[in-house]
Amino acid sequence: MSAPDKHRELRLTAEEFADGKADGLGDIEIVQGLIIRLMAQSPLHSRVVRRLAGMLEAARRPGGPCMVVDSDVAARFVDSESSAEDRRLNIRYPDVWIRDCEPYDVNYVREHILLVVEVTSGSTIDVDINDKRIQYATAGIPIYLIIRLDQKEERIEEIEEYRLDWSGRRYLVHTVHRRVLLLDEPVEATIPFDALERA
Repeated sequence: MSAPDKHRELRLTAEEFADGKADGLGDIEIVQGLIIRLMAQSPLHSRVVRRLAGMLEAARRPGGPCMVVDSDVAARFVDSESSAEDRRLNIRYPDVWIRDCEPYDVNYVREHILLVVEVTSGSTIDVDINDKRIQYATAGIPIYLIIRLDQKEERIEEIEEYRLDWSGRRYLVHTVHRRVLLLDEPVEATIPFDALERA
């Protein structure tokens, strides 16, 4: 038996994912069945994700609608149209999301997400601004935030806020935040960039 080819494409079907075949593969996403290994992120990326999740959680209204803030949790998006089972599955792990309090189910959680956030890096920027924007809009997620880090990943350049155009299931730019993130939905929050950046 020959050694496995390290450059061979690794693919998963929905059934294999449900059976736990992705466990132990590390940081991955699955796009049209293809396993995509994610690069390690910068310290700033990690800080921004962690702090933003905490600040959004703290901004939930007491007595308001029940909301859950999560980070790097799996969500299954609409399967790709393919006759081959191992070319359909789409699993993403958004950096941060706010969802309602329906019981979590990887297959349907996309229908309960109210806001989704991705923090860019050199290795993810194209996917974040193109592929995920289309995928999240198609899923009907009302608000998408893209946090753009500078090239050296030392500070936040801007935060693009997109709102869903329900008529076309696409995002339109709502505003571009330059120094402070001001949110009014699904929570009200005023978050200065330096509160997310500082070491």
